[in-house]
Amino acid sequence: MWFVLCILFVIALIGFFYLANQRNMLHWLPEYLKQIVTQHRMEGEGANEIQHIMFCFVDHYEPQWENPDNIELERQRVDRWFEQYPRMASKYRDSDGYSPKHSFFYPEEEYREEHLAKLSDICYRGFGEIEIHLHHENDTSENLTNTLTGFAKLLNEKHNALPVDPKTGQIKYAFIHGNWCLDNSHPNGEWCGVNDELIVLNKTGCYVDLTFPSAPSPTQPLTINSIYYVKDDPERPKSHDKGQHIKVGGKAWGDLLLINGPLMLNWKKRKFGLMPRVENADIRTSNPPSKERVDLWVKANVHVKGQPNWRFIKIHTHGTQDKDMDILLGKPVEEMHEYLTTKYNDNKKYKLHYVSSREMYNIVKAAESGKTGDPNQYRDFKLPKPAFKVLDR
Repeated sequence: MWFVLCILFVIALIGFFYLANQRNMLHWLPEYLKQIVTQHRMEGEGANEIQHIMFCFVDHYEPQWENPDNIELERQRVDRWFEQYPRMASKYRDSDGYSPKHSFFYPEEEYREEHLAKLSDICYRGFGEIEIHLHHENDTSENLTNTLTGFAKLLNEKHNALPVDPKTGQIKYAFIHGNWCLDNSHPNGEWCGVNDELIVLNKTGCYVDLTFPSAPSPTQPLTINSIYYVKDDPERPKSHDKGQHIKVGGKAWGDLLLINGPLMLNWKKRKFGLMPRVENADIRTSNPPSKERVDLWVKANVHVKGQPNWRFIKIHTHGTQDKDMDILLGKPVEEMHEYLTTKYNDNKKYKLHYVSSREMYNIVKAAESGKTGDPNQYRDFKLPKPAFKVLDR
């Protein structure tokens, strides 16, 4: 009997590691297991204090998705967001009175003035902010520098869409890399080509990268569920695989700050009854939001070391993919916000704060500087809110 059980256990173990390898999990799984042990030891730390939940929804916003020559389809997609998102978001409020804020990461290569004008109007009304997204391949450092600098200038001058550093006067932006390939991180060298990309981002005004998690993509870095600084090795790809965790009382280090979204294993959903589903903070029709997913995002406890009561949740989507818009603008996401604004906004154990990418960064930097209390007061701690332009009506 014991022999049979041992054989079955070995078979199950082999199956688990086979599936884990197929899903590119073996690179980050040891770090995940280490975090579980560490969090178990730290349970109860700050438990008697209110837990502040910073909720940030970032969007790889691509109106030309799979239809680069269909301007009417692009307009339909953008118009649906323009009309429906503010109507949906206005139903919900966080502890500060803010509605959900959508961070639109707009691709440089898909720029159309009319689309950005509508997004800027949404943001002017308080429902989000605009940042930079980029797909590129076989690029060079010089060309990337010109591309990012030019696009940041365009967004600022045409749409008042990006913040300006009050100390240096430099236009600043948050960044998400197309196809997850930050710093040339794809094993095959696809969809980037620039090994010193982190240096280029720093030089052109990027204040934070929000690309990850990317699992099950092989571009997923080893460092997960963390906020950390990275230093670029200009001769090698994927310099963000490891870095230096941000902490209270610390200082900026290296070339760039990364804020991870939650990356967990969801044991309540299993493949073949064995393999847990990877919770990668992605919202789409095939992986809609749910109460159990929200609970996992909170449990990931992404925070600045030394300030465990300020938790940062960054989830992502591709908002202009037609098959997913019913999820993102309809009942499933409404149920997510209903759950967030009840369980995680009771003003006893939890306070919910809907934040843009910029506001999340500012609150992270406030924590690093040793600020305490209600994080709402630090939404503009380092970088001010852009003015944005309203549509002529």
